[in-house]
Amino acid sequence: MEVILLEKVENLGGIGDKVKVRPGYGRNYLIPQGKATAATEAHLAAFEARRTELEAKAAEELSAAQARAEKVRELKLVIQAKAGEEGKLFGSVGTVDIAEAATAAGVELERSEVRLAEGPLRVLGEHVVEVHLHADVSVQLPIVVAAEETATDQD
Repeated sequence: MEVILLEKVENLGGIGDKVKVRPGYGRNYLIPQGKATAATEAHLAAFEARRTELEAKAAEELSAAQARAEKVRELKLVIQAKAGEEGKLFGSVGTVDIAEAATAAGVELERSEVRLAEGPLRVLGEHVVEVHLHADVSVQLPIVVAAEETATDQD
């Protein structure tokens, strides 16, 4: 299936590129999300008429993502979690936990923007997580996973 990209799609192409994709990917993801349209003559002409509008919108989204990236760079999160004696967590710290902690610290993050290359964090200590804000903007976010303070004097 051939589609015309209406915005930059990571690992696929930029605005206006005519690319060949699998039919399911085009029908079920790209077209419903508004990221692409079928590559017909009518759609091609309509795209050319809207090209400047789409490029301006893409530039605006990129500048907004870069502004958010500056806020994320200034952030250093400390997440409290229950842990055992050896520093292993009871459970894990995942994308939802990181996104909620960042939002509580004043920087809006969606869980889909947090990328954990090696899976959820399962040990105490300092970690670096990638935050993917735009197809062209990724930021490293330092996170400290600390043990929760528990009351040991319970009788």
